[in-house]
Amino acid sequence: MNPELDQFLSYLVVEKGLSKNTLEAYGRDLARYLDFLEDQGVAAVAEIGTAHVIGYLRQLRDRGLSARSRARSLVSLRQFHRYLYREGLSANDPTSRIEAPKNLPALPKTLSQDEVERLLAVPTGDTPLGLRDRAMLEVLYATGLRVSELVGLRMSQVHRDAGFLRVLGKGGKQRIVPLGEVAADALDAYLDSGRPFLLKGQNHDVIFLNRSGAGLTRQGFWKMMRRRAREAGIFRDISPHSLRHSFATHLLENGADLRAVQTMLGHADISTTQIYTHVTRERLRQIHQTHHPRG
Repeated sequence: MNPELDQFLSYLVVEKGLSKNTLEAYGRDLARYLDFLEDQGVAAVAEIGTAHVIGYLRQLRDRGLSARSRARSLVSLRQFHRYLYREGLSANDPTSRIEAPKNLPALPKTLSQDEVERLLAVPTGDTPLGLRDRAMLEVLYATGLRVSELVGLRMSQVHRDAGFLRVLGKGGKQRIVPLGEVAADALDAYLDSGRPFLLKGQNHDVIFLNRSGAGLTRQGFWKMMRRRAREAGIFRDISPHSLRHSFATHLLENGADLRAVQTMLGHADISTTQIYTHVTRERLRQIHQTHHPRG
């Protein structure tokens, strides 16, 4: 089948004017494909069927290629078989009904419950910054807020007696998020004994302040969280979003309803929230492999 491959590559050069790098990529993809077909006993392009194409894509998957890489290989196969069909070298196009492999979103990075406990235990003492850091970390983990929502919180959004926050999310949508007793206590301690010192006589209602009395930025919070994580002995790459991911994952691991988690996170579409079910299934798989005698 090499003559047909040579004809196709010549067509790409002459008719399509593809670059050298793109042409080489097509050549590599199709050379591997033809080697696979030869191993399957296929001697001519007319013998290639849909099952052969699927079998090749399955082999790529089994070798660990990502969905993105497999989809790119399928593009090469499609172009090749369309050319063969159009030129009358094949009676059909075996790729016509094959969908591209779906590229699943990357699983979010989460902290274990032990890591969260260690992180939340780091800010100690009664200094204004210590009280602020503890309150911010507790509130973020208790509510699953986006970091922009956390640093943008204002006094008017906190309902201390009722124990909830009124959050202004994406698109100006408001949602009610329960605060939780531990986070509420940490926030109360900061509002009563920490924030007045950081405010420095200024008059605004931003809750979380920096040393100068202005609102803490997302970058400022990220730096604080990274420093606190290192103090807790957590040296891997985490971000403020890691606590939001951990909030959702730990809720689902402990039996929370997916719709309730969707509401608290402020997701417009439940499919966005469903990524966390993949995280919990992956966690169960890891537990099984680690602890089952035949895992």
